[in-house]
Amino acid sequence: MPTSNPSPQPRPTSSWRTRWVARLPFLTLALFLGAIATLVWLTREYDKEEQQTTLITDALWMEQNLRFQLDRNEAQLQQIAPELLRNGRLAPQTEAQLRHLLSQDRGLVRMIWLDHEGRVRGAMPPQSDEHLVGESAGAVPSGDVFRLARAVGRPVYGPAYPVLGDKTHFEVHVPAWSDEGFLGVIVGVYSLSDLVVRELPWWFSERYRVAVLDPDGREIAAKSKVAPLEATHGYTMAFDPPGHGLTMQITPYKGETRWMPVLLSASIVLLGTIIVWSVWQLRRQLAARQTAEQALREESAYRRAMEDSLITGLRARDLEGRLTYVNSAFCRMTGFSTEELLGRKPPMPYWDPDHIAETQALHEQIMAGGTSPDGVEVRLRRKNGERLDTLVFEAPLIDAHGRHTGWMGSVLDITEQKRARELALQQEERLQATSRLVTMGEMASTLAHELNQPLAAIASYNSGCINRLEADQLDRGELRDIHDKIGRQARRAGEIIRRVHDFVRRSEPRREAIDLNAVIREALGLIEADARKRRTHLVADLATDLPPVHADAVMIEQIIVNLVRNGMDAMRDTPDALRTVRISTRSGGNVVTVRVSDHGSGIDADTARHLFQPFFTTKQEGMGMGLNICRSIAELHHGRLGFEPAPDGGTIFTLTLPVDPT
Repeated sequence: MPTSNPSPQPRPTSSWRTRWVARLPFLTLALFLGAIATLVWLTREYDKEEQQTTLITDALWMEQNLRFQLDRNEAQLQQIAPELLRNGRLAPQTEAQLRHLLSQDRGLVRMIWLDHEGRVRGAMPPQSDEHLVGESAGAVPSGDVFRLARAVGRPVYGPAYPVLGDKTHFEVHVPAWSDEGFLGVIVGVYSLSDLVVRELPWWFSERYRVAVLDPDGREIAAKSKVAPLEATHGYTMAFDPPGHGLTMQITPYKGETRWMPVLLSASIVLLGTIIVWSVWQLRRQLAARQTAEQALREESAYRRAMEDSLITGLRARDLEGRLTYVNSAFCRMTGFSTEELLGRKPPMPYWDPDHIAETQALHEQIMAGGTSPDGVEVRLRRKNGERLDTLVFEAPLIDAHGRHTGWMGSVLDITEQKRARELALQQEERLQATSRLVTMGEMASTLAHELNQPLAAIASYNSGCINRLEADQLDRGELRDIHDKIGRQARRAGEIIRRVHDFVRRSEPRREAIDLNAVIREALGLIEADARKRRTHLVADLATDLPPVHADAVMIEQIIVNLVRNGMDAMRDTPDALRTVRISTRSGGNVVTVRVSDHGSGIDADTARHLFQPFFTTKQEGMGMGLNICRSIAELHHGRLGFEPAPDGGTIFTLTLPVDPT
């Protein structure tokens, strides 16, 4: 038992891979943007760390610079302290040294020297009331610091304290010793503001704001009055010496804008935005293009399926007659493949070799102006040698710019149709001949009687002539008259025989301009004997100005004979006085009309529906083909055959024929 193979299913791996390939540009773009953002962030962090490191380095340098300044002042105080405490008066050199120490760039604002018991021995500049404000409720210098300095034997810094003028001072007690023992202490009073302002170099002041904070966090001295910047970027350290909880806060000023990183970041953001927008636009266009391609593939497949299912051959040719397209139906029709036909120029391989000249002329005619809407019949030859009849329709091929680029043709194989049509015509002719023979068979006895009359008259005239000759009663005038009558009767018999022969003979249709009235008279003469036998009166109402009709006289005569005989058959039960068949002709417009009316029983509705159908008859001896053949003959002549009830009973058959059948 055969088994059917399952239809292939799409592999999940391919679909998964396709999705990832489609997403890969977006992932790459996201990674690229992430890397750029990380690089910018790392650069900014590096800059911050670099700035913080520079800040700390500068702060440490500043601390060392202050410490160095304080240590140098301590050293000079220690140097001049014995001289001040031992002599009690200021030598010029010592005074000069003191004044030098009291210069603004050293931060010292006052020098006080105390003896070994802490009593003030002198001061420069002299003490004033402003010194009553400060540490130990105006006890300046501080006794605690004095005792501590004497106890430890080295310089000791006192706490900061406010003084008049919204300033802050602090002291350094420098003990002095000699070989005899402790001499006293020289106190250097520092102005915190002067120390901060004077000791810092200009470049440091331009970069940073330096402030000194007390243990409560209040600012007691500052290098600048400009508001501090972000505290997160500042650096705070202990201000020791003098210590006692003082801290120093260094905050960088907002430096000049570093345009390069800003421009770099802005450029990266701008380029990233452009890349995202470009990828998005590219993705949209790609999606639209894929959709259009998919629609185009579906449309192409649909059109290809339509073309393959066609039984009409299609071909396209350029202006030189070169084949540019053929469909599968055309290839099947001619037996040549697409590769054998495309690019070929006349003469084509499917042209009939016996009609090359005619086909070439037809080709040139088509290339000059196409074909008529009814097409043109062309006989071709298949690759295997068989001939085929085709019906070709050719139309201009217009491109998208409206230019005439060639011709598009459709080719129909009408070989079988033509053969069938010819066979049908032959059968139709045979049927018509048979119908006529049947008609003549029915009329045979009447025709025999009709022929018997002239023959009997001839025999009678002949006997009369013999009698005259035997009686030697020759009358030349009477004899000539008898022979004239014999001749007329012979011609009459010959005419009857000719009519019968013409009516029943089988011949090809021959159309010619005929006098319809003459044809009717011929038909009436043919059926006249039968009419007399049936006691039927034939009335011919023929128009005198009837135009000629282009038709076959025998076929038209057959129609008249059939209609008249049908009228006589329909009046079998009609009284003899009313048995009349009227044949009239009229012209109007481009047609002539023949009306055959009778006074028969008429046609009922059920019969009327089947009257022209083949093999339908109401007669026991009828074939049922008479009216069907009559209508076919009428249509063959581009006319029509109909009927209608007669006003006074019976039926009127109407035959309409065009004057010009074209």
